Amino acid sequence: MTSIGGAEMVDWNLAVATATRLVRPGPEVSRDEARAVVAELRRHAKASEQHVREYTQMGSEDLRDTPILVVDRPGWVRANVAGFREILKPLLDKMQERRGSTPGGAVLGAVGGKVTGVELGMLLSFLASRVLGQYETFAPATRELPAGENGGGRLLLVAPNIVHVERELDVQPHDFRLWVCLHEETHRTQFTAVPWLRDHLEGEIQSFLEETEVDPMTVLERIREAAQTLAGSRPEGEEGDDGGRSIVEIVQTPAQREILGRLTAVMSLLEGHADFVMDGVGPAVVPSVAEIREKFQQRRQRGASRLDLALRKLLGLDAKLRQYRDGERFVRAVVDQVGMEGFNRVWTSPNTLPTKSEISKPADWVARVHRKAES
Repeated sequence: MTSIGGAEMVDWNLAVATATRLVRPGPEVSRDEARAVVAELRRHAKASEQHVREYTQMGSEDLRDTPILVVDRPGWVRANVAGFREILKPLLDKMQERRGSTPGGAVLGAVGGKVTGVELGMLLSFLASRVLGQYETFAPATRELPAGENGGGRLLLVAPNIVHVERELDVQPHDFRLWVCLHEETHRTQFTAVPWLRDHLEGEIQSFLEETEVDPMTVLERIREAAQTLAGSRPEGEEGDDGGRSIVEIVQTPAQREILGRLTAVMSLLEGHADFVMDGVGPAVVPSVAEIREKFQQRRQRGASRLDLALRKLLGLDAKLRQYRDGERFVRAVVDQVGMEGFNRVWTSPNTLPTKSEISKPADWVARVHRKAES
């Protein structure tokens, strides 16, 4: 019972093992081709640093604190499990305390940790074949995956997924790989050039988690429902009481909705800025950028299947697609009105970040931030 009582709310090792076992294999490439892809992605990531900094007019701190890693799908899974474990620790500790005071809670928790580990692994196996790149803001170093020594994140490029998409779209591989690197390097620049951004984002996330008052077993049950949808065990057409809401929406309280509104605005800004930069830099260094953007946009908008569309909604991926679109429109509109230097006032402090309302009404942000600064 002592060992059971000390069991974690999520069996993280089981989550990694499950995702690694279930994730689909990447495209077929020879060993020499794989090495060439990895080498080219590293070159492009390095070249993107200067391109992004010149275009955005954003300086940065020492980039040696933010390593660039080219990974496969299991490597992406391991990195994200480590990140989840880090950022969710306060919430899971809180849930574990409450579980300990519940009759039979230790036994239920041990079983629940295993089940949740399997189900988290299932979700990650779905996502692992779709992510092209990712800047990990909260990235603890592991034996296999280094991270910044002074709190810096790490940039991941998922080589098999990049090769898969460039083949699917039938675009020029050299151009597509650089285009992807420009997007991810923009995220790296955002966090290295704006020292307060990471702490601000972490504070918002922790505030969101601290507001979680849902019973631990209820949280686990809702994650379980998500995994059942993923596994197809829920009858077709049956949505249940949650009406197809995303996992985040399912567990929201009123206070969390307010925090989530601020987080949505920040993420829309970051994603939209990255899209704006990758397309802005593109014409000078990516000859086929117009073709790539058109084909990639079409791919974003269509779902591979009805199940894929349902999963996008469940995991909140449809919201992420809106963040790219709405955020890019915000950045473009502000730059058109006040120029890049004027737009960069957005990075001054948390108070100059756009609100959720201002993301859809860029003129309101310009009026608030620039009028206040000039008065």
